[in-house]
Amino acid sequence: MPSGQQARAQAAAITPGKRSPETAEATPVDRVRALFGGHRLSPGQRRIAQFLIDHLTEAAFLSITELAERVGVSQPSVTRFASSLGFSGYPALREALQPIALSAVAGAPEGREEQRRNELQEAVDHEIENLTSLRRTLADADRILEIGGELARSVPLTVLGLRISVSLAEYFAYAARRIHPDVRVVTRGGSVAYDALLQSREAGGTWVLAFAMPRHANETLAAVRAARSTGLRVAMITDLALGPLAHEADVAFTAGTGSRLVFDSYAAPGVLSAAILQAMADADPERTQARLEKYEQASEQYDFFLAD
Repeated sequence: MPSGQQARAQAAAITPGKRSPETAEATPVDRVRALFGGHRLSPGQRRIAQFLIDHLTEAAFLSITELAERVGVSQPSVTRFASSLGFSGYPALREALQPIALSAVAGAPEGREEQRRNELQEAVDHEIENLTSLRRTLADADRILEIGGELARSVPLTVLGLRISVSLAEYFAYAARRIHPDVRVVTRGGSVAYDALLQSREAGGTWVLAFAMPRHANETLAAVRAARSTGLRVAMITDLALGPLAHEADVAFTAGTGSRLVFDSYAAPGVLSAAILQAMADADPERTQARLEKYEQASEQYDFFLAD
């Protein structure tokens, strides 16, 4: 994490009179967002950040008490937010914001609707960058094909996803059941997860596919370690190539998450999940075809879907 002095220097580098040619066209909103860039903020901290962006000319001069009341958070939350950006406290953050706010007053301010529209567009742009990075990763598909084959041969196959990662795990498990005879999903941690993992190993399973999205949970790390203690191998889809979670996995695939809005978005992890499902399907094409045909027959017999 950068020091408060480094963070203030980052803001100063893009204030009027001190900007490089690359940032000469940066708007005040861009300069505020630059302070937040590269920092993993919690949903609550993102609310504070968004308030500062939306109300820059006012918020930069509020006391910590006033800012906390306006955002609807506690004063310690504001202090932690400033510290997470590398500042010694809220006063240092406010000191960095004030010259940017004054430049916004002096120039032609952007309308709030335009700011909001651009914020949503930038969130999409960020996800496009994540997908572009994933595309480069998938240029060498050997690792995906190899792990897809391993997961296809693991009967049962366990899919693990806790807290925010539950939705990705359930999506993967739902689709995998169409092509795999025994898929078990674990969405609760603690002893419940350990029991499920142990049962999977005793039933002949060899692999777990774990999802670990931010904010990374201690119980996910505990479950991964529990899986390995039973003899299961762990493949992981996460957003970080380094760190304790990826280190504990036998193989880790990374896909960036969108972090420009209050809550993360998961375009790239979703595409990566679909790619692994494709690799599983290709690993045993006869079984895949037989199971898909059987499912289609059942769906027609029991009217699962609306007629097209």
